[in-house]
Amino acid sequence: MKSLNPRFIFLLSLTVVRSSFGFYLPGLAPVSFCEKEDAKECQKDIQLFVNRLDSVESVLPYEYDAFDFCKDTDERRPSENLGQVLFGERIETSPYKFSFKADKACVKVCTKSYDAGSREDKLKLDFLKKGMELNYQHHWIVDNMPVTWCYIVEGNQKVCNPGFPIGCLVNQEGKPKDACVINADFNKKNTYYIFNHVDITIVYHSGDETNGMSPRLVAATLEPRSVKHSDEDSPSCEGTPMDIPAEFKSNLKVTYSYSVKFQQNDDIRWASRWDYILVSMPRTNIQWFSIMNSLVIILFLSGMVAMIMLRTLHKDIARYNQMDQEEAQEESGWKQVHGDVFRPPRMGMLLSVFLGQGTQVFIMTFITLFLACLGFLSPANRGALMTCAVVLWVLLGTPAGYVSARLYKTFGGENWKTNVFLTAFLCPGIVFVDFFLMNLILWVEGSSAAVPFGTLVAILALWFGISVPLTFVGAYFGFKKPGIEPPVRTNQIPRQIPPQTFFTKLVPGIIMGGILPFGCIFIQLFFILNSIWSHQMYYMFGFLFLVFIILVITCSEATVLLCYFHLCAEDYHWWWRSFLTSGFTAVYLFVYAVHYFFSKLQIIGAASTILYFGYTLIMVLIFFIFTGTIGFFACFLFVNKIYSLLKVD
Repeated sequence: MKSLNPRFIFLLSLTVVRSSFGFYLPGLAPVSFCEKEDAKECQKDIQLFVNRLDSVESVLPYEYDAFDFCKDTDERRPSENLGQVLFGERIETSPYKFSFKADKACVKVCTKSYDAGSREDKLKLDFLKKGMELNYQHHWIVDNMPVTWCYIVEGNQKVCNPGFPIGCLVNQEGKPKDACVINADFNKKNTYYIFNHVDITIVYHSGDETNGMSPRLVAATLEPRSVKHSDEDSPSCEGTPMDIPAEFKSNLKVTYSYSVKFQQNDDIRWASRWDYILVSMPRTNIQWFSIMNSLVIILFLSGMVAMIMLRTLHKDIARYNQMDQEEAQEESGWKQVHGDVFRPPRMGMLLSVFLGQGTQVFIMTFITLFLACLGFLSPANRGALMTCAVVLWVLLGTPAGYVSARLYKTFGGENWKTNVFLTAFLCPGIVFVDFFLMNLILWVEGSSAAVPFGTLVAILALWFGISVPLTFVGAYFGFKKPGIEPPVRTNQIPRQIPPQTFFTKLVPGIIMGGILPFGCIFIQLFFILNSIWSHQMYYMFGFLFLVFIILVITCSEATVLLCYFHLCAEDYHWWWRSFLTSGFTAVYLFVYAVHYFFSKLQIIGAASTILYFGYTLIMVLIFFIFTGTIGFFACFLFVNKIYSLLKVD
């Protein structure tokens, strides 16, 4: 294994990371707008869509209709792909409707009345208060673009958040929580303040009349406000904040309103209209630091592997091949276990099943990240990332069955029916059972993230109708092929393994093996967990793909090094050890997820906690199989190569 060329790594990083900036989804057609309706070229009406509401303090998202907000009388739901359904997105039309370049000021949307004597009204208001207390956020969409709330933070930095809160709470001690800190008028103790008015600004590019290009929307921002309307029929949108006492003792009315204005800005191109959102996301400096840190680890490991291959192994093999048989018998180290190194492992059935599934996950991950780098799975194409991953996993049943069957036959296994069955059902079954149990909790809690029964049936149909048959097809071809022939013969009587030092024992070796691969990914892991649990937009797939490549190289080289050290200690049980060495990275991932839960999140409630760790276990299992497979095949190729160079009688 040769050391990586630093120039190659640099050029690769530039090529891949370039896809993280200013790259828009190929094939997404722009929509043109005009003041007069033209069915062929442009449209006049602008529809605002609403998505699910979520919170950093709860894992339970809720759809817009779960809260007592203004509803669209002619509600429509655009078709959602599989990824959107699995992520709990529920997009629907809203009563906020505009006409292009038609500014409006303080337009009433609706008035919600709450009767203190009505139990139903009390429940509605309590749920609304709970949403404000947990800082649930609206997510609105205009022209497939998030309506953002932009504000200034410390250091005079502008941050654009693709969501804005329902409201906020001033607690019993008079301390404002969350968004209540933005207004000094939010000062009543034990009081909720609802953001019932929004000032919307829609920015458009005027187009190019010479080329016949009509105006296009390039940005949409809003400013949420809390306003107590004195006259609900003709609101003025000025006055004191709309406060809701914590104790519901008297009748209450909440009037929702909006203002909208249009601004022309020809400096923003339609293809780069997401840039103002992405610019306010976490800076890429720390990403480059992570990449450079990982490259240092790779260079260190590559140097050690190169030294072993070029110096130590080359000299050992040359000297061993020049010895006669009696001298060879006195030789110690990895050469002495040539008659046992390819002895089939214990529980070879389970190992082959894991490796088949790991191959499936590896190919799926590679193709998904590659397509994401090309821009096909950008944030503009909602749910595309998950949809692509699921479809690829279903279609890649054949490689899983083939690899599992071929390796099982190499191990000398004969129960091919059990092998195929476990390959098709073991790991996917564990994931599905965990996912179904989490879904039951979401159903009980009434969350929009609960996958509908029809979608569960569709997932099972994809699994049983496509993935399982493809796995059987792959296994058929795998069993038809002969087992992989080892380069040396295996002795009939197993060789006794000498006493091992502490660092060459099984557990310490495995624990050490997962440290370096995890060190390459933990910074990127922080951004991924932020995207999942803190609802931040993830778009840096160029960095992620580069980290993926670095992870593969690091897992391979770390496993090969430890495998060589164990063989030198005359311990030939490398099959499972190579899988577990790199697979132990998943344990560090779980430990980091626990640390992230307690240090970064403010999640409260038993249901949210169970959901967090339930979904984390799915991630850990998939990552365990994925990294373990990388380490195994790297070690498998290494062991086959070095023993094929020995001249053994």
